[in-house]
Amino acid sequence: MVEARLLGRARWRTNHHHEPPVTVGLPQVNASVPTATLESSPLVPSVKPVEIYYREEGEGLPLVLLHGGWGYSLNPFNRQMEKLRDGFRVVCPDRSGYGRSTHLSDLDDLTPDFHYHAALETLSLLDSLGIERAFLWGHSDGAVIAAIIGVTAPERVQSLILEAFHYYRMKPRSREFFEKLASRPEALGAELCERFALEFGPEDWRKLVTSHAKAWLQIAVASAGNHDDLYHGKIQQIKAPTLFIHGRLDPRTEPGELEAVAKELPKAEIRILESVGHSPHSERASADLVTKIASEFFERPNAEQSRDRQGHC
Repeated sequence: MVEARLLGRARWRTNHHHEPPVTVGLPQVNASVPTATLESSPLVPSVKPVEIYYREEGEGLPLVLLHGGWGYSLNPFNRQMEKLRDGFRVVCPDRSGYGRSTHLSDLDDLTPDFHYHAALETLSLLDSLGIERAFLWGHSDGAVIAAIIGVTAPERVQSLILEAFHYYRMKPRSREFFEKLASRPEALGAELCERFALEFGPEDWRKLVTSHAKAWLQIAVASAGNHDDLYHGKIQQIKAPTLFIHGRLDPRTEPGELEAVAKELPKAEIRILESVGHSPHSERASADLVTKIASEFFERPNAEQSRDRQGHC
């Protein structure tokens, strides 16, 4: 392990692995899949009410896991739920459009502000589950959503893990990728398309995948410049203890993106995992290490102080 500091700011650590960044199928957690009924959600404004399915394991302070743009089954948190359920009430919902939750209707598409809509939906879900304050761990789009909650509803957040984080609105390195998904999602190959069909439904997967890609392209079009960020210049308002977990080989990361985040959040810790891509928590090379890093982060003294202030949730 190599530890370095960037210009005396955020703490950076680099972990070295030598396995290829392959996401592996993990054993399914033996968890119940209950549902919460929300009166509405801005993600699917034409549908009322909205059904949100969520996995729940363990007892203790709430820990909410927020999946990325390709859904839970593509980058599962199974291993983390299995390890963390001994100390936390672990909740992992399917957002609207995903898994067993309400799917996008013919009238609904994801809009460029879908992350903010998803943050509102997540807060509504927490309200319905009686969760006033929680540890949040978001992956990719889920990390954006968690960070938005950290900015807009700081009283709801005990600490944050932001994995495979997106900061800039413009993603030049990903433009071709999103353009392909927006027009020809089948180009991803038969195996991925079959997994998408299982996650989103055989009739709905193309709509969700293309809608998601188009939304990211629209986010870039609406950008004020290369360094315009998704948080309207307010990410420094995050007050909760924050840990970034990032793969060195993440293809969705722009040059200088993490350095820009470090300048805005100088007290945050950034862990860089070598030979790891866009999903450190589910890739073979890093899944166990990421779980260990996360567990240690949540159990640090600041977490204990949060437990004392929060009492029983």
